[in-house]
Amino acid sequence: MRARITATVALLVLGALSAAGLIVYAVESQRVEARTIDEVEQELDEFARLKGDGRDPSTGEPFTSIDDLMRLFLRRNVPDDDELLVAWAGDRAIGRFPGGDDLYEDPAFVEAVRRLVTTGGSTRIDTTRGEVLVAAQPVRQGGEQGALVVAVYLAEDRAELLDTMRTYVVVATLLTVLVVAAAAWQSGRLLAPIRVLRETADEIGESDLSRRIPEAGNDDITALTRTLNRMLDRLETSFADQRRFLDDAGHELRTPLTVLRGHLELVDATDAADVDETRALLLDEIDRMARLVGDLILLAKSDRPDFVLPTEVHLGELTEDVLAKVRGLGDRDWQLDGTADRVVRVDGQRLTQALLQLADNAVKHTRPGDLVALGSSYVPGPDGTGGELRLWVRDSGPGVPAEDRQAVFERFGRSAVPEGDEGFGLGLSIVRAIVAAHGGTVTLTDDRPAPPRGAQFTITLPTTVEETPWPAS
Repeated sequence: MRARITATVALLVLGALSAAGLIVYAVESQRVEARTIDEVEQELDEFARLKGDGRDPSTGEPFTSIDDLMRLFLRRNVPDDDELLVAWAGDRAIGRFPGGDDLYEDPAFVEAVRRLVTTGGSTRIDTTRGEVLVAAQPVRQGGEQGALVVAVYLAEDRAELLDTMRTYVVVATLLTVLVVAAAAWQSGRLLAPIRVLRETADEIGESDLSRRIPEAGNDDITALTRTLNRMLDRLETSFADQRRFLDDAGHELRTPLTVLRGHLELVDATDAADVDETRALLLDEIDRMARLVGDLILLAKSDRPDFVLPTEVHLGELTEDVLAKVRGLGDRDWQLDGTADRVVRVDGQRLTQALLQLADNAVKHTRPGDLVALGSSYVPGPDGTGGELRLWVRDSGPGVPAEDRQAVFERFGRSAVPEGDEGFGLGLSIVRAIVAAHGGTVTLTDDRPAPPRGAQFTITLPTTVEETPWPAS
């Protein structure tokens, strides 16, 4: 990429400077041509004025011959370095200035002058010194025909222009080299993060996804680096979840599979009672395995963006619906602490799942007739908008020791296990995953200060809400 950028810059600069040089050469060539014609016309105009007066300015006497007119003009005018003034009378040159120039003897020059001596005008001829512009101003004096001839060596003016263009080519070449060198250095500097990105990406493997690409600057490449780092974060989390799922599944399924294998090896196929007993035991273990696999799959999906699908839900109605559902979990003193008269954007099904799990957990740690209460509330923000949603489930059971309150939310983490509880320790971790997907938190506190302290699980969700009237019951 660096070579392509450098080559592109080189072509662009070279093309631009070449085009500029050609344009300058064309413009300057026209300017030189126009200047040459102006100089010739100036000489011819001066001669025409002198001829028109017909008198010698220094003596006031009229010219008696072409020779007198021509010689006076040649004495009073100094041509440029690339000019030759020739006095022509009849069929030959009678004078010239500067005197050392022998162009007047060139056959091509003589032929051109003979055509112009009576008509005037200009023409171009080729000589050993290059192209020459020949212009003539006719004059007639005393019956004799003559002309003032101005010859200009065009090659000399063009040579000066070519010298200037050669200097331009040298300067343009040096500038091109400098610009290309600067482009190569700058492109290398700008592409350095991409090289680092590629090298770091090569070093990241399936066994080590913790490496991140260094971020520096505030440009598009840095933005790309941040995007790739966020992608690596997601990949690392996904791989970690997969490994944890496999580890958890392998660990927890090993025991029921061992039980299944052992009973299948020991079952007496000829004993119908033994077959029926083994069948019932194996079906119970399969149900436990299916429930475990379902819980693990649910936890594995909790990091997906579509794990929760928020819709408008009335928080009070959701709380009352959950209370109606949990009454079938056990013979408890079910109570409703209160509800929030609010419409909120949450995933009602997932929140219901979390509250049912908390209620089931409360039933497992209480006895018939004990208190289990649900409730919801809304705490507005400082400016009256936004705020927090709170949903809770509390019970009058023995509570959870302070040292176990973090462990119970971990996968397979458990505190005191009541008799008959065949759970795997995944329920509260599922609740935490649902709450985290909503951007909230779940906490565990005592329900009362004195024993039995009970337990209160509180779900706190940040949300934007809209007030709506409570429907008539």
